[in-house]
Amino acid sequence: MRAAELAFRFRVFIFVLLYLIGFLPPWEFRSGHQGTLWLAASTLLARSGWISLAAATVAVTLVSLACLVLGTILRLWGTAYLGSGVMRGAAMQGEEFVAAGPYRYVRNPLYLGSWLLALGVSVLMPPSGAAFFLAAFSVFVLLLIRAEERFLSTRQGDVYQQYRRNVPRLWPRVTGRNAATSVARPNWVQALLAETYPVAITLCFAVLAWRYNARILVQCVLICYGVSLVVRALAGKGVEGRV
Repeated sequence: MRAAELAFRFRVFIFVLLYLIGFLPPWEFRSGHQGTLWLAASTLLARSGWISLAAATVAVTLVSLACLVLGTILRLWGTAYLGSGVMRGAAMQGEEFVAAGPYRYVRNPLYLGSWLLALGVSVLMPPSGAAFFLAAFSVFVLLLIRAEERFLSTRQGDVYQQYRRNVPRLWPRVTGRNAATSVARPNWVQALLAETYPVAITLCFAVLAWRYNARILVQCVLICYGVSLVVRALAGKGVEGRV
């Protein structure tokens, strides 16, 4: 469990490292720029003969944007109910049972949202970098989920076990089904501040993707992440000042 605790504590740094490797795969430094998954997927789709390259590019763009939108919704919704403090915490927390909001349909909406965001952003990476990134990201997320579920099973006992039997891990149910009630209430303002990055990058992609310039969108990724760090730091100080 020690390794799981360390992985959870440093999960943000590991996620950032995976993103960096995806955008700058070291094995491609000598081969030069290899294009993006965006272009490669569009070209492959066009070669099928079903649609033109222009239509294929639009299709890939729409799929990526849909992933970003869905991922952002899940992140906002999940954080609003779980609480920004728990979401950002360095240690696993299981004092309060939460089965409201998106947790009625899927046990891990935040991780599912993060994976959808990763899938949407990966189109800006070189194809080989995107392949490594998505595989490594998926494995790491599954490891975190298993560690958290073991922790919650120990901490919350039968209540969580019954919740696990009724609510799927990552594939949402169409209708919510819980065996236990939760008194959690959403805090949308804190969620919006905590999830500045997914909101900002989704808006940037929705506005700028139609220029089909990956370089601009990569710059947006960096700027949005930097801004999110500042917003979260200021929001954290604001909360401390009110305590």
